[in-house]
Amino acid sequence: MTAPAVARLDEAFSIDHLLTDEELRWRDAARTFAVERIAPVIEQDFEDKHFRREFVAELGALGFLGMHLKDPGCAGAGAVAYGLVCHELEAADSGWRTFVSVQGSLAMSAISKFGSDEQKAEWLPPMARGERIGCFALTEPQGGSDPAAMTTTARRDGDDWVIDGAKRWIGLAALADVAVVWAATEDGVRGFVVPTSTPGFSATAIDGKLSMRASVQCDVVLDSVRLPASAMLPGARGLSGPFSCLNEARYGIVWGAMGAARSCLEVSIERATTREVFGRPIGATQLIQQKLADMLVEYEKGMLLALHLGRLKEAGRLTPTQISVGKLNSVREALAIAREARTILGGDGITNEFPVMRHMANLESVRTYEGTDEIHTLVLGRALTGLAAF
Repeated sequence: MTAPAVARLDEAFSIDHLLTDEELRWRDAARTFAVERIAPVIEQDFEDKHFRREFVAELGALGFLGMHLKDPGCAGAGAVAYGLVCHELEAADSGWRTFVSVQGSLAMSAISKFGSDEQKAEWLPPMARGERIGCFALTEPQGGSDPAAMTTTARRDGDDWVIDGAKRWIGLAALADVAVVWAATEDGVRGFVVPTSTPGFSATAIDGKLSMRASVQCDVVLDSVRLPASAMLPGARGLSGPFSCLNEARYGIVWGAMGAARSCLEVSIERATTREVFGRPIGATQLIQQKLADMLVEYEKGMLLALHLGRLKEAGRLTPTQISVGKLNSVREALAIAREARTILGGDGITNEFPVMRHMANLESVRTYEGTDEIHTLVLGRALTGLAAF
């Protein structure tokens, strides 16, 4: 990525005048971290399947962890500011936006929304500082699209709860200090705050991934995990609890996926203006200019949609259906932009000299988690027809 490529993109499309000074400060802080800390090491980390634990405290010091929450120790930033941070981190790598999302939008949000005062005081300040890592255990091995069919159970045993079951694709679980575990009870689905040191809790990182390789996703086993009554999240009853947290994470994806798209567009502009074939830059040909123009248009639309959803969220008017529009569009179009970028880069586009194939691989995971294309499509179909086709 070169300064001229960035300048051309900014000149063609800039939303800076639609943002507040505070939002720009958050964005610039995240961009600096992404460029100076993540970008120099991410290709090797992706190759080595290495998660840089030392970045966690740095992200906490910058205020990015749970930054949208109003709880003590959290930054209390606006929705657009949070979206911009997600955008900049995912421009470097989806894995680091995913970390901020799992920590802040899932684990911390669950405790903030539904936890007791004691649970909030114990966990949220150190999680915001990056001193403790959290995970969110909802998805199960048989599939994630139908959480109502979960087989993980929590039963009463005297004054305690005992949890048995298994979860899969749980981000950060092998690194986490605390897990928010969702389980079926006689009283419906309930959430529990589970220190990962509790006997019977085990997490194993999933190997063999060709995507999100600089991130950690795990299988979790809960074997007679015994917890005190105070471990239950008192404010969550039924699937509305985890779903509200998932919507927080999906909102971040709307912005984040466009960050990966921007990165691919920037390297495409650079390549188009510096690589010469048949005696002239390939960007001087009509077909390459059409590709770049189409990529820019979809990026612009995605960013304006993200900003619109952010303003709705700040006004308290954002609906789950609108979030589905954003998640479906941003990831789908980011993948299309990445694939088009690869064609512009030619054979070199499959190498780690450029970030495009890494973004493309990561986006395949982003496309699946927090609701597949199919699920979000059916959410929108239900909103349009009033008929459920799940």
